[in-house]
Amino acid sequence: MSVLNGKKILLGVSGGIAAYKTASLVRLFIKAGAHVQVIMTPASKDFVTPLTLSTLSKNPVHSSFFNQDDEDAVWNNHVDLALWADLMLIAPATSNTLSKMTTGNSDNLLVATYLSAKCPVYFAPAMDLDMYKHPSVLSSFTALKSFGNIMIPAESGELASGLSGEGRMAEPENIIAFLEADLESKLPLKGKKILITAGPTYEAIDPVRFIGNHSSGKMGFDLANEAANLGAQVILVAGPTHYKAKNGLVEVINVVSAQDMYDACHEYFNDVDVAIAAAAVADYRPKVVALQKIKKAADEFSIELEKTKDILASLGAIKKNQFLIGFALETENEIENAKLKIQKKNLDLIVLNSLQDEGAGFKKETNKVTFIDQDFKIEPMELKSKESVAVDILNKVVLYFAKS
Repeated sequence: MSVLNGKKILLGVSGGIAAYKTASLVRLFIKAGAHVQVIMTPASKDFVTPLTLSTLSKNPVHSSFFNQDDEDAVWNNHVDLALWADLMLIAPATSNTLSKMTTGNSDNLLVATYLSAKCPVYFAPAMDLDMYKHPSVLSSFTALKSFGNIMIPAESGELASGLSGEGRMAEPENIIAFLEADLESKLPLKGKKILITAGPTYEAIDPVRFIGNHSSGKMGFDLANEAANLGAQVILVAGPTHYKAKNGLVEVINVVSAQDMYDACHEYFNDVDVAIAAAAVADYRPKVVALQKIKKAADEFSIELEKTKDILASLGAIKKNQFLIGFALETENEIENAKLKIQKKNLDLIVLNSLQDEGAGFKKETNKVTFIDQDFKIEPMELKSKESVAVDILNKVVLYFAKS
C-alpha cells in the first residue's frame, strides 16, 4: 500500500505545456488512495481543462477567488484549502509562479493558498532549457528551498521549443515515486517493529458456547493502522472481531482463545521494539471443555473455571529493550489499580480506561483515557474518537524513540 493512501493532496497547476501531464498525475494519486483537490491558475486552463481534472479528482476545481458565474459570488477560501491538505504539490511550477511564490505576489488563488499552507510543499519546475538555467530562476529555487519547500528536479529530454535538455517536468510516475520515497524517509516509526493485540478472546465451554466479553477490537485496529501509517512494521494479534485492517501493511494474526493469543505474542515478542496490549483477554476459562454440546437438562448448571495465562505480565517478565504498553479497564479505584499493574507487569506505560466515564468502554466510537508512566506521572486526556486516542498513544511511542 502506498504511503500516499488516505493523504489529502492539494495540487496546484500553473500555466505551462506540462500541465497536460496533470491528468495522469491526478489519476495516479487517486489510484494510490489519496484524496485530491486541484487549484489552477487562469493560464493553466489553456493547456488542460478544469472539467478533466475535476472528473479525475472527483472534486470541484478551483481557479479564482470567487466563482464569477455564481450569482452569490461564493468565495473560494484559500486558507481553508491550505489547512485541508496533508501536502501541497505545485506541478508544473513555471518560472512565473515560482517567482510569485518567492516574493509573495499573491495575485491568484494558487499563490495565495501556497502562502497559507502549513503542510509540506513540493514543487516540480517545468520550463525551457535557458529559462531553467537563468539566474533569476535559480534564485527562486534557492529561496523556495530555504523556505523549507521541496523541489522535485526537472528531467532532461525533448522540450516544447524543440530543444533537448534539462527543464521538462518530471514524469507523473517519477513524481509519485519521489513523494513516496520522501514521505517514507520521514516517517517517525520507520524501521520499528510493533506488536499489538486487539479484541476479545473466546474461551470454549463446548463446541457451541463460549465465555467472552464485549470488546469490539476497534481500539487495537486503530492503533495498528496508525502505527503502520507512521512507518512501523506491525503485527496485529486479533481475537474474534469483524474489524479489518485499513492499512494493507498490517500483518494480522487471527486467534480465538487466550492461549492462542499467548502463544502468538511469545512467538513475535523477542523481535519487536514495542508491544501494545490492547486486547481484552479473558481472565478465566472453563477447566474442562465438553466435547459435545451440553444439553439443557438441570435447572442449575455450574462451570469450574481456571485462570488463563497473564499475557502482559509474561511479556513484562521477559522484556529486554521493548517499550511495553498495557491497558487497564477499571470500575473502581482506577488510579491505584493501574499503578499496581505497572509495577506487577513491568510496564513502561499504562492506558487507563474507566467505565465510569461517559463515552468510554467497549463498543463505543470514543474513548477517554488517562496515561500513567512507570514514574507514576498521570496525564488525563479528554474524550476523543478512538482514532485520535490511537494517535495520542503512538505519539508516546514516537517520543520514547526520540529521547532514546
